[in-house]
Amino acid sequence: MDNNINEITSNIFDLINKGESEIVEFKESFGEDAIETVSAFANARGGSIFIGIKDSGVICGIQIGTKTIEDIANRIQDATDPRMQPSITFFSEHQKTVIMIKVSQGSGAPISARGRYFRRVGKTNQRMSHEEIMQKMIASTGLSWDTVIDSSSKYEDLDPDRINRFIQTIKKLGRQPIPEQILEQEFLRKIELIRDCVPTRAALLLFAKNTDTYFPSAFLKIGRFRSPTNIVDDREVHGTLFDQLDGAMSWFRERLETKFLITGNPEREVQWEYPLSAIREAVINVLCHRDYTSLAHSQIRLYDDHLEIWNAGGLPCGLTTEMLLTDHDSIPRNRKIAQAFFLSGLIERWGSGTTRMNAELQDAGFPAPKFESQADRFRLFFYRKIPTENYLLKEGLSEREILVISYAKEHGSISNSEYQKITGVSKRTASRELNELKIKDIFIVEGTTGKGTIYRLK
Repeated sequence: MDNNINEITSNIFDLINKGESEIVEFKESFGEDAIETVSAFANARGGSIFIGIKDSGVICGIQIGTKTIEDIANRIQDATDPRMQPSITFFSEHQKTVIMIKVSQGSGAPISARGRYFRRVGKTNQRMSHEEIMQKMIASTGLSWDTVIDSSSKYEDLDPDRINRFIQTIKKLGRQPIPEQILEQEFLRKIELIRDCVPTRAALLLFAKNTDTYFPSAFLKIGRFRSPTNIVDDREVHGTLFDQLDGAMSWFRERLETKFLITGNPEREVQWEYPLSAIREAVINVLCHRDYTSLAHSQIRLYDDHLEIWNAGGLPCGLTTEMLLTDHDSIPRNRKIAQAFFLSGLIERWGSGTTRMNAELQDAGFPAPKFESQADRFRLFFYRKIPTENYLLKEGLSEREILVISYAKEHGSISNSEYQKITGVSKRTASRELNELKIKDIFIVEGTTGKGTIYRLK
């Protein structure tokens, strides 16, 4: 028993020593803000509130009486809806008492604190948006937005050719047993994409003859950007979600730069500006997890040095951007759309899309993707491959060329005069070697000839 107590105490102090986080909060005393944290933890991953510890992590202690724990429990129950009953204990350190309130992750409807809903983001509590509250309430029923039928539609609004291609793909992959002679309408009913011959929202997004009729903002806007205000090429991709995926990938194949590698095989290997498989995963995530109640359309912005993908709707409660690069639970915003993509072979395993995307980027020598999540928006960033010293040595570059590239990486660019200064060569030699780096596809040239010319890493 003593060993168990010591182990529990050790785990508690490990939490405290790591400081405040998504699952730890410090309070000098118990008040309304602590009750808000109870709501925030319950609506996220759960967590522990330590009463009697300063924000800095210094234990200041708190006075407790015979009914202190009971009073705290009653105040939490009175303020929360549904009523919360977290575990409340206390311990002493250096003759100072600390109260620990352990909050479990809620499994049902969101938990409010005096009529307001919170969720934990980093070290802070944030008010949940109306959309987040509704999504969590819908999820608590075991449903999602896309499972609801659209009473303004009818089965004839669906394209039979698209449905047939979907069924044939599933038969080929074998991810769902399908009787040979089953009618298309019967199969859609079986997988709950229609009810009483009325399409669900998912069915309309997947198979409608005209999706814009029902969801006018559910399209992709794709553009090539030189700067946030300088758009050199843009396209809108409408249609079903399958059409949007195909349209987006066609645009990338047309716009991305390529390099042909001689590998000794009969066919040359194509190296894309970004791995197409990672981009495909990213677009699939956009289509599966988009908040279709939003009036905002999804955006894909291709810059010279990075790729941005904007989507309506932040991460669901219980997921963080850090978790996306590790194995994590699948919490699909649109369950029937995700199921259809899985049956079609577009999703290999639920919840693995972001980790697979990261692995594909890393294998190709690219930096890990970056994620940003707000209440109503999610953004994904891919960054261009940055040549490392080992990579440059393998490419046969000289130590002087590597020195110059390192300078450009640190300062953003390099000019002819800067090249001369750091290498000690003449202006003519600098011009020749900078031009060679441009030919090797490492630098791009900006500005007019002469003093206005600068060289940036491609």
